[in-house]
Amino acid sequence: MKNYLYLLVLIVLTLACGGSDSDTPPPVTPPENEAPSTPVLSYPSDELLCTENPLEFIWNASTDPNGDVISYELQTATNDSFSENVQNATTSSIKHSLSLLKGKAYYWRVRAKDSKNAYSSYATTRKYFTEGEGVSNHVPYAPTLISPELNASINSSTVDLSWSASDVDNDPLTFDVYFGTSNNPSKVLENSDQTTYTASITAGNTYYWKIVVKDDKGGETIGQLWNFKAE
Repeated sequence: MKNYLYLLVLIVLTLACGGSDSDTPPPVTPPENEAPSTPVLSYPSDELLCTENPLEFIWNASTDPNGDVISYELQTATNDSFSENVQNATTSSIKHSLSLLKGKAYYWRVRAKDSKNAYSSYATTRKYFTEGEGVSNHVPYAPTLISPELNASINSSTVDLSWSASDVDNDPLTFDVYFGTSNNPSKVLENSDQTTYTASITAGNTYYWKIVVKDDKGGETIGQLWNFKAE
């Protein structure tokens, strides 16, 4: 009997000294990393004719919710999809200089990146023009898509194609419209001064279209290839 009592006391003491799992503090969860705020572009302003080259790009600083170190990625190119004559630069500063081709329409944008590789959205794209040598006329800017949206689905027998365009010289502009089911569409309208075109479409087809912008001095710019699907 004594041996039994001794064993029981020993078990109780062991359990008392061992503590419980509830005494263990829960693991600390680090705060979720958040992306920096989107920078705001400052210079060059939209549609500015830039006479300096190299050109200094300037934007407003971003902030980071977690206090992380921020750097910036600058892109400029001669088309608004940033695939032609692209220049990229990464910097911790809010300004950076680049040498550019002369007499070209350019587009630029910036995004912020923190030290944990979280990216902000790109700032709203701006366009500008570099002055050429002895150039009396500048080609128009590439047209901008208004409607229908890229890759949209259209449930109708007709569609209104709509775009906008501008010219640094403020020359009058005309437009050639290319449209069809091939990704090399045919010209369906020439030298129009309108920025809309109504086309007939058939359900089940994917349609492609583009605009060529021309000024009255012989300058022209070929727009991007856009597309939509007829449902």
